[in-house]
Amino acid sequence: MIAEIVCVGTELLMGQIVNTNAQFMAEKLAPLGVDLYRQQVVGDNPQRLTEAVLTALDRSDVVLFSGGLGPTEDDLTKETVAAALGLDLVLYPEQWDRIVERFKGFGRQPTPNNRKQAMFPATHCTILPNPRGTAPGCLMEKDGKAAILMPGPPRELRPMFTDYVMPYLEKRSGHRLYTHMLRIFGKGESAVEYELKDLIDGQTNPTLATYCETGEVKLRITAQAKTDAEGEALLAPVVREVERRFGDVVYSENDEELAAVCHRLLIEQNATLSCAESCTGGLLSSAFVDLAGSSAYFIEGDVTYANEAKMGSLGVKPETLEKYSAVSKECAEEMAAGMRRKAGTDYALATTGYAGPDGEQVGLVYVSLASRDGVQVKELHLTGERSRIRRLAVLHALDLLRRKLCGK
Repeated sequence: MIAEIVCVGTELLMGQIVNTNAQFMAEKLAPLGVDLYRQQVVGDNPQRLTEAVLTALDRSDVVLFSGGLGPTEDDLTKETVAAALGLDLVLYPEQWDRIVERFKGFGRQPTPNNRKQAMFPATHCTILPNPRGTAPGCLMEKDGKAAILMPGPPRELRPMFTDYVMPYLEKRSGHRLYTHMLRIFGKGESAVEYELKDLIDGQTNPTLATYCETGEVKLRITAQAKTDAEGEALLAPVVREVERRFGDVVYSENDEELAAVCHRLLIEQNATLSCAESCTGGLLSSAFVDLAGSSAYFIEGDVTYANEAKMGSLGVKPETLEKYSAVSKECAEEMAAGMRRKAGTDYALATTGYAGPDGEQVGLVYVSLASRDGVQVKELHLTGERSRIRRLAVLHALDLLRRKLCGK
């Protein structure tokens, strides 16, 4: 089954809004056994939208539309798709009643142009409920083609796609793709691909593919199967072989990020954590605080950017700063130890370094971890722009903690 994504909105073409809907839908289609060959972005122009709709319906079995379901004159997706399929729109009274009730909940009355949001084809149409907005989606099916229309706001599209579109596509495709997404930290993409070349070239079901992210590699292992048990039976031996070859640089087989792995392990071990940051400026603490439930273990985070803060808040010795500087193994050790002592936590992470862009030692970073066993320090020589160096420093600190929590 061949699918195509068409995202409608002039604001997307002008770059005023990032097109996250296309990424979200594309990522969800592959596990459903749906082949995505093309994506389009088209503005709110009747002629160009009509051309896009006709072209997509001609070359694809299923076309997924986002946007253009609002009440204004430039919201044209539903009318254009219906016309392309030879379907007439009529008012669905029950949908209009739902819209009226929703406006009442806002303390407002709908205007006459909102009625177009309750207009759908009289036949060949299935309504897709939208509990988060006023614009229902719909599924139009005719002559073997399916057009699936969803609202543009991601908070409305995503639950609609998950709850209604995915079950429809899975049933229509007749099979699924099962995936394990392994995450690797500590080995580059070229090295990963080279060391797995025999598996990548020699496997047809499952297949392997590498993807590079900032500082880490994702390895997707995908199998086509009809049942969960069959899919897992195909995937498991390959996953085990990759883990055998790469060891503990593989930190997740379910696309779990480094911070999430540390988050889970800290909760499982009933351990507490604090962070002292210089060059990362709060990014490390945010990696934990972003995760729901982090209050179970995260006690305190200090951004000690100036030397005075390092001394006053963490107890870094003046002579350490004078002799070795703030960016040194010795300073990192004292930052982590001082943070752990101050917060009374089982573990404390610390970062200090030169993030740039100016200076001769840009990219020199130290990350440290204090525990009851002492302090570990890792010296890093990172490259790239300031934001990349800070992000990589966070990842290395998280990996230091992960390895400690795993007993490695």
